[in-house]
Amino acid sequence: MKYALVTGGSRGIGRAIAIQIAKDLKYPVLINYQSNDAAANETKKNIEEEGGSCTVLKFDVSNIDNTRSVLDQWIVKNPDATIEIIVNNAGITRDGLLMWMKPEDWNDVLDISLKGFYNVTNHLLQKMLTNRYGRIINVVSVSGVKGTAGQVNYSAAKGALVAATKALAQEVAKRKITVNAVAPGFIKTDMTAAMDEKELKKMIPVNRFGEAEEVADLVSFLASKKASYITGEVININGGIYS
Repeated sequence: MKYALVTGGSRGIGRAIAIQIAKDLKYPVLINYQSNDAAANETKKNIEEEGGSCTVLKFDVSNIDNTRSVLDQWIVKNPDATIEIIVNNAGITRDGLLMWMKPEDWNDVLDISLKGFYNVTNHLLQKMLTNRYGRIINVVSVSGVKGTAGQVNYSAAKGALVAATKALAQEVAKRKITVNAVAPGFIKTDMTAAMDEKELKKMIPVNRFGEAEEVADLVSFLASKKASYITGEVININGGIYS
């Protein structure tokens, strides 16, 4: 049985991606989340109501022992399973000017996005290489390609993930594994709920915030066999604000 894993899949963009992959590609989906049981179960319910299959896996992607332990327990229970798609979506923001930034606000943001990518992908990559097929999609941000004032930590984390995407793509391409990144701009989620959309959308050529489902459609395409000749790419999805 082939599976897709979406980290940070309980809410927002991660939830939309999990639902879309289940719907479009018919993969059973593993939802990783850290703390919000209700949101994770809501995503599971949404997928199952559409006729899909979903399992929730609670672990902290920034903690290597926790990540490996939970994944290994699942693998032991599902010995014939292969995780063919990894969507590294987990991320947090702790915005503020660098001058005033606390060490934990720097570390936490980099640990979730960047260490999380390593902890999950490193642990599952060997089986992908053995099976000679895989799709790895990293959810980055316009902040990681453009840089955003007040988000030096987030920009650093996502910018590093952009570079990691390009490097890993070259390492695994011969084994039919593609590695790509999507870089959303302003998307309607809990993370942007406190932002002044009316004011900010003036900066966006299409004059609106994006929908999580629009990002999910792009990720679903990159996770499909149709995208087999696309690798090492960073695809901006931001309404024209930056390219």
